[in-house]
Amino acid sequence: MGQDCVVARTVTAGPGPVRRGGRAVVHGTGRVFGGVLRRIRRTTRAGGAGESGLSKLIELHAVNSAGDMLVTVALASTVFFSVPTGEARGRVALYLLVTMAPFAVLAPVVGPLLDRLGHGRRAAMATAMMARAVLAWTMAGVVSSAGLGLYPAALGVLVSSKAYGVVRSAVVPRLLPGRTTLVKANSRVTLAGLAATAVAAPIGAGLHFIGPQWPLYGAFVIFLCGALLSMSLPHKVDSARGEAKARLTADEEAPPEPAGIPGKKPGLLGVGSSVLHALQGNSGLRALSGFLTMFLAFMLREHPVGGLSPALSLSVVVGAAGAGNALGTALGAWLKARGPEIIIATVLVIALSAATVAAGWFGLFTVAAVAAVAGISQALAKLSLDALIQRDVPEDVRTSAFARSETVLQLSWVVGGGIGILLPLNGPLGMAVAASLVLIAFSISVRGLLGAARRGNSAQARVA
Repeated sequence: MGQDCVVARTVTAGPGPVRRGGRAVVHGTGRVFGGVLRRIRRTTRAGGAGESGLSKLIELHAVNSAGDMLVTVALASTVFFSVPTGEARGRVALYLLVTMAPFAVLAPVVGPLLDRLGHGRRAAMATAMMARAVLAWTMAGVVSSAGLGLYPAALGVLVSSKAYGVVRSAVVPRLLPGRTTLVKANSRVTLAGLAATAVAAPIGAGLHFIGPQWPLYGAFVIFLCGALLSMSLPHKVDSARGEAKARLTADEEAPPEPAGIPGKKPGLLGVGSSVLHALQGNSGLRALSGFLTMFLAFMLREHPVGGLSPALSLSVVVGAAGAGNALGTALGAWLKARGPEIIIATVLVIALSAATVAAGWFGLFTVAAVAAVAGISQALAKLSLDALIQRDVPEDVRTSAFARSETVLQLSWVVGGGIGILLPLNGPLGMAVAASLVLIAFSISVRGLLGAARRGNSAQARVA
């Protein structure tokens, strides 16, 4: 600290050339930083997002993704590389088991709870950010020893992150600009998160080089900023006017309306089967993502492919998955809502084909291809599900439907990850199981998706 003060005084009060040079550096840095911030704000505010408040949610999600990445960097070195493979698998299995338990128990409760949080969504997101800030600071004190005390805190971070994701999905429809579709808005939010992750990853690696606790200190600061940004969202985020509760089952009879006409509690089956089948297909792809994440993280560490080192093998696969996710999000924004049922059915076929080929010809190229295809498929399928919810679910239950679908998808990822940890570290076997996960989703959902698409096309033709 003392040396920093001496440097600062030298720059501002030293000899003329030093003072002028120091001021030039400070002013130049300020101009560059200010220019970057202005460019970011122009990008996030484009298309009416600034007026509707969507820009603030885009920026908030970027902050959220950056913080999660710093936590991931800190935990990855501890969980995957600092302990023997067998011990690491046991720890992560316990971690996922404890993670799945609260989601499995609370899944029927999460939707109704979020319905009651209609007037407190900003506070809910701020609370999730503050909880992660406190837990990141706590983990920073124990991450060096990688003791079991690290895992309850990591569990809390994950649950808080998932809670933020569920609430964020419910918030997006409230902030749509008049000329922007829900698919395009979700694409912009997701792309902002991916960009922030790409920036935060090398920063986290640099902080980890200083010390394993420093990425967590960085996450602490980022999550604090996220809590402040959450409360700066427009007040209409907390408005629940005109909303009702959606269910993932058929419509139920509700108490009669004042006029004596029986009412109904809206359910997703009551608005058409396309949403349910789209959710089934998305669940399979989300399970595939969780499976590949956990299985390949351990398998490539023990059995690297392509003659590469374990770290480099994993980096290639992670890079392919990230690139696929970004490409899928960009394609989703371009395709918008064009045939969402067909898009989901198509990506299921492509993902199934890629995993089947990798099971027969296991190698670096095929594994990277599966990771990339999984990223593209998951992004396109999720955006298509959003489009179907926007199209088929009545506006008064749309927010609740988003919350419930997101909860189902989070559970699917955890289930897939659990299977990936329990499986023996055999590459062809793993890819065969990956193909089986997609095949199950394909078998359950594709017939209904194609039928819904045909009915939709027929209806459009009659209208024309």
